Amino acid sequence: MSELHYLTATELTRLIRTRQVSAVEVLQAHLDRIEQVNPDVNAIVTLAAEPAIEAAKAADAAEPEGLLHGLPVAHKDLVDTAGIRTTYGSPLFADHVPAKDDLVVERLRAAGAITVGKTNTPEFGTGSHTVNEVFGATRNPYDLSKSAGGSSGGAAAALATGMVPLADGSDMGGSLRNPASFCNVVGLRPTPGRVPGVSDTAAWYTLSVQGPMARTVDDLTLMLSAIAGFDHRSPYAIREVFTPEPEEGVAGLRVAWSPDLGGLPVDPRTAAVTATAPAVFERLGATVEEVELDLSGAEEAFRTYRAWNYALSFGDLTGLGPNTAWNVERGREVTGAALAAAERARSRLYQRMSAFFDTYDVLIAPVSQVPPFPIEQPHVSEINGERLPDYLAWMRSAYWISVLHAPAASVPAGFTTDGLPVGVQIVARPFEDARVLRVARAFEQATGHGRQRPPL
Repeated sequence: MSELHYLTATELTRLIRTRQVSAVEVLQAHLDRIEQVNPDVNAIVTLAAEPAIEAAKAADAAEPEGLLHGLPVAHKDLVDTAGIRTTYGSPLFADHVPAKDDLVVERLRAAGAITVGKTNTPEFGTGSHTVNEVFGATRNPYDLSKSAGGSSGGAAAALATGMVPLADGSDMGGSLRNPASFCNVVGLRPTPGRVPGVSDTAAWYTLSVQGPMARTVDDLTLMLSAIAGFDHRSPYAIREVFTPEPEEGVAGLRVAWSPDLGGLPVDPRTAAVTATAPAVFERLGATVEEVELDLSGAEEAFRTYRAWNYALSFGDLTGLGPNTAWNVERGREVTGAALAAAERARSRLYQRMSAFFDTYDVLIAPVSQVPPFPIEQPHVSEINGERLPDYLAWMRSAYWISVLHAPAASVPAGFTTDGLPVGVQIVARPFEDARVLRVARAFEQATGHGRQRPPL
């Protein structure tokens, strides 16, 4: 049998169900792996080994029921875990221990998953480079001198190194997709409402979603099946039960290819890798057409709604880090007229892209505009000689897609000449999460890039 820590979640659940391995054995293999590699990458920042061992023993003593029975998982340090420290990556909450689980944690536990610990995130998930004042930076497993991306960088690095088979994350401007791209794993930003959240502050806010991360698309689908589903406490939760598409492959599908999402600067190292994706889809029987994408309005809409949400969510806190504080200040500048303009821009963009998806089944594009960058670099400030105005701008290839209310996945697309992972982004019409996963699986199986492990 292969090393347990690198088996897929799908295979591990089968082995546990058929009693070929015990939940305790599977957990111990992952705890051993955490002890071995976590000091190098700093992905898991709070370990819950003792309660996990007790939960694994209980799982072995019970009849397997849930989809994830006995499977170790890690939770992003933004979601509340009852009895386990949750810092949100902020010194303000460095010793915070919630009394109640977040809904996504509840659902994973209900499916039989076992919490191993919490994964690193920048303060309140602010930015696509995982570093904070509580735990420091998470390093890229493929090159320890580089960023793991963010804000779910701890989750991505933990998955890539075999510390866990599944991990949850969240995504406002790319935080499930960017770290998946940087760490050669898969991440899905679901349609808003597919994985509902519960909030008494921003219940109607649709830019931020929670979703699954894994090493394979089948595992991504398995985890989504466990965490998706209606909850009456979310005003836009989707009632439809998530079901994978029965069809396989991409033969006959119409694929739109955008190398730069409508004129964004893309690092030539990233561009060289993502440019190989169209030929893969053509070889699989899809019709691929390069398109001039019009995402005008996405920038205005994203920045306005993001800023407004930061002021709403964190405006009452003092002692915030510089990135979070900057976002709060931008939010305090938002006027009613600015919100009206953002809503108008987003609505027009939604209708334009609705017509676009009448012609194309999926859009493929770069996830990130750059490959992993030096870990000591706070953010990307220049691409192809073009100076960027602030720390947000290098993430446009991800956050412009966030505005579409659409499902989007990052799937490994290959490596730069110096061995850094690059992902391709697969986007479909809103609510067609299963279509995204079907296309992602076909690409993954045709290329096999995700099977290349980091040198740890």
